[in-house]
Amino acid sequence: MAAGIYIGSTAGYSGKNMVVMGIGLRLQKEGLNVGYMKPVGAMPEERDGILGDEDAFFVQDILGQDAPANLVTPVVVTQDFKVRAFSGQCDDLMPAITNAYDTLKKDKDVMVVAGSGSMYSGRYCNVDGIRVVRELNLQAVVIDRLHKELNYDYLVVLKDTLGDNMAGVVLNDIPPNFMNEVDGLIRPFLEKNGVKVLGVIPKDPLMGAIKVGDLAERLGGKVISAQNKSDKVVENFLIGTMQVENFMTHFRKNKNSAIIVGGDRSDVQLVALEGNCPCLVLTGNLYPNDIILTRSEVLNIPIVVVRDDTYTVAKKMEIILSRHKLRDVIKIRQGAQLVSSSIDFGYLKERIGLK
Repeated sequence: MAAGIYIGSTAGYSGKNMVVMGIGLRLQKEGLNVGYMKPVGAMPEERDGILGDEDAFFVQDILGQDAPANLVTPVVVTQDFKVRAFSGQCDDLMPAITNAYDTLKKDKDVMVVAGSGSMYSGRYCNVDGIRVVRELNLQAVVIDRLHKELNYDYLVVLKDTLGDNMAGVVLNDIPPNFMNEVDGLIRPFLEKNGVKVLGVIPKDPLMGAIKVGDLAERLGGKVISAQNKSDKVVENFLIGTMQVENFMTHFRKNKNSAIIVGGDRSDVQLVALEGNCPCLVLTGNLYPNDIILTRSEVLNIPIVVVRDDTYTVAKKMEIILSRHKLRDVIKIRQGAQLVSSSIDFGYLKERIGLK
């Protein structure tokens, strides 16, 4: 009978897809027949006339799975679904999930089941991660991504709630300067409370990176020069509102940062271009002068013009870079490698009875 792992998280955008694909690809590499399921999908997409989940389709493609969408994602949250659920017309959806799981696991060695949102998302219609883990008797791996701080209390409460159904946690996106705190304080605290730390995934700038063309689209702007270089990668951003001397100091420390600057600040624009930034984002719908345009073409550095003011663009950029989906092959490879080298697979396989 197939062993089952549930990949959940303390919040949305924590790296579930990366961990699902990383674990799936690693187990496939070890010769195991891996099945995949995402019981509740929150990103409706139709393929061949069947409603499924956008992320689930993507993960299926990567893992080489071809099970029908209505089995992989038996519950798809559409607007209509939400309206019915909140007005109390929510049937018990668990039997559909259980039946789909039983069908999918038939010829598999291991099933990787992906959560949606946080472990408590879906509680309004009784299909939250906690219930799914219990009903399908899965071993939960819970991801906690560092965002200002780690949710150590949440992780201990989850252990109290799930008991033996919790295999452990994965701490994701941990920068080098936070590693000592993780190893010296947080890991010992969690393990003292019965929470196994299965792995610590270091922060990798590439995982949050986005191509210039995609960035322009997400900001509602357009690339006005060096369009052929729209596949350059942006890992971070800097705001060029300060004096040129101060800006240069910051700029030298932040390579691969898009520079957000007013369309009228040609002094900062020129410094950024000559310093080989991946792209300029000019705000306020102001176009640059001819000298800047020419340098941009000569140096092959795209310029994106957007309507919003600098502050609004910076806020949007922050959200885009923290929530950008893993869609590039290079990122998937890197993410799978990070997961493979950071997670204690020996322990995980033992927990699910694969050894």
